[in-house]
Amino acid sequence: MVAQLETPSANSSLSLPYPIEGLVQVFTSSHRNFFTSVMGQALRIAGQGTPVLIVQFLKGGIKQGQDRPIQLGQNLDWIRCDLPRCIDTPHLDESENQALQKLWLHTQQVVDEDKYSLVVLDELSLAIHFGLIPESDVLAFLAKRSPHVDIIFTGTEMPQSILDVADQITEIRRSHCP
Repeated sequence: MVAQLETPSANSSLSLPYPIEGLVQVFTSSHRNFFTSVMGQALRIAGQGTPVLIVQFLKGGIKQGQDRPIQLGQNLDWIRCDLPRCIDTPHLDESENQALQKLWLHTQQVVDEDKYSLVVLDELSLAIHFGLIPESDVLAFLAKRSPHVDIIFTGTEMPQSILDVADQITEIRRSHCP
């Protein structure tokens, strides 16, 4: 026998005596090795029946834009930018910039539709740092999202404005030099 927790969402008929407030979490580091822990959290939450979306803004190379999400189980969708390469520079050609902007618009739309209870925005901080997505647009997105939606930011170069609105900040650092 397998028990499953009932997790409330915007579309849930579960009646709670208190409102559910979504958190803004930040996972940041000077090096890139923390996505595994965020992915573990996303898989655990999806496994409990909660809809989760992972958006990798600077990853490409596998022909996977928002029209072709990878579905990891019934509750976890994973999308990347529809590009033939990963973004590692602020200098994009027009088609690359259009693909990134299309992914950002898609992300905002599905969050507005209350489709997901947890949204992981992987390396959005670097897209902001490169000037590819305006910081003010991200702050406006956070301010207008449904109050029950949890947002996780990952990446290096996290803007101070995102840190200022975060409910939780996890900074991963090396404990010794190799």
